[in-house]
Amino acid sequence: MVKQDSLLTKIAFLGISFVLTSAYAINGALPQMTEALHISSTEAQVLATTPSITVTIFVLLSSFIAAKLGDKNTIILGVTLVGFAGIVPFFTDSYVIILISRTVLGAGFGIFNSLAVSMIAVMYNGKTRSSMLGYRAAAEQVGQAILTLLAGLLLVFGWHATFLVYLIAFPILFLFMKRVPDTSEMTPLNTEETASENVEEVTHISPLVLVLTLFAAFLVIDYMAIQLSFPFMATDLKGDGYNTSPILSAMLIAATIGGVTYGWFVAKFGRFTLQIGLVLMAISNFLVAFSHGNFAMLIAGVLLIGFPLQLISPFIFNQLPKLAPLARQSLVTSVILIGFNVGVFVEPMVVAAFAKIIGHGGGSAAASAYATIPYLGSVLLIIAIITIITNRKQEK
Repeated sequence: MVKQDSLLTKIAFLGISFVLTSAYAINGALPQMTEALHISSTEAQVLATTPSITVTIFVLLSSFIAAKLGDKNTIILGVTLVGFAGIVPFFTDSYVIILISRTVLGAGFGIFNSLAVSMIAVMYNGKTRSSMLGYRAAAEQVGQAILTLLAGLLLVFGWHATFLVYLIAFPILFLFMKRVPDTSEMTPLNTEETASENVEEVTHISPLVLVLTLFAAFLVIDYMAIQLSFPFMATDLKGDGYNTSPILSAMLIAATIGGVTYGWFVAKFGRFTLQIGLVLMAISNFLVAFSHGNFAMLIAGVLLIGFPLQLISPFIFNQLPKLAPLARQSLVTSVILIGFNVGVFVEPMVVAAFAKIIGHGGGSAAASAYATIPYLGSVLLIIAIITIITNRKQEK
């Protein structure tokens, strides 16, 4: 019987998160594909965005699939689909076949997306759970950065070769199958931190799950407002030829640090980790919003935003064992992930609508961002204050 607390088991489990955000790793090949396949740039972009559609659909379906197959077998199915569907474009020049393969790729990601989070709640407790949630978030960021870089290097051999990055799914799958136990086979973790939790058994799903879902959507709206607006802001200051990619890549590094240190923050600050993250996100907003003409201040705000987000998102997932039975963790995790995905999708519309409401509609993307981002930062501070008051009431 494999003990889930071993280092190799943890590495094997985190491996599935390493590949989870690789859907966009091949985006650098889109210009070459446009020319080679004789398709429009819009059709090429569809190849990049199609996985996100099926990810959302199968995130919803994953809990039902897991109920039939079991958690481990569902993850095995998802990673297998990622590996095989991911490399299909290496062998074909058919746009239709590539589009279908990208659709299946997204389904694979969606099938195990929520389980990559919810199984941590089942497998671990206390400080170990907090650390694993942080490491999982960091694994996503590191995986996205490394696989995007690797795909770029493979592009030297032609656009087909970039899709070979998905071969990484197979060694990850092998290690996962060998080292990660099924939930029915896990060894009880009789540790002091488990005994000290003293959490009452949860018998139903709390309405707070819906609140956290809306909160997750807002966080991503704020994050994407800065990430997507930064290239336009930088262009206004530095000219049309300015390359923002290195700075956007540095955002991923900062986010990775946030995930890696999440366990330490929880051990040091406990429930106030949430407020620390919210205040740091608000500071990032204000640095960006009031950076007019100050490029260093703008970069500081942009680099900061990823760090606190990776403190808050694991914190959200870490609350779910208190808000739903262990048997429903996959479902509630899926709901939270839908919140994050919906936030990404509606961000441009939300920012544009709010800019119009405050009298900045119809302007440039940079102007709209400068106008709306400080308001988003203010909302973050208000949420921080409300949660501090709530915490104090719970302690009395």
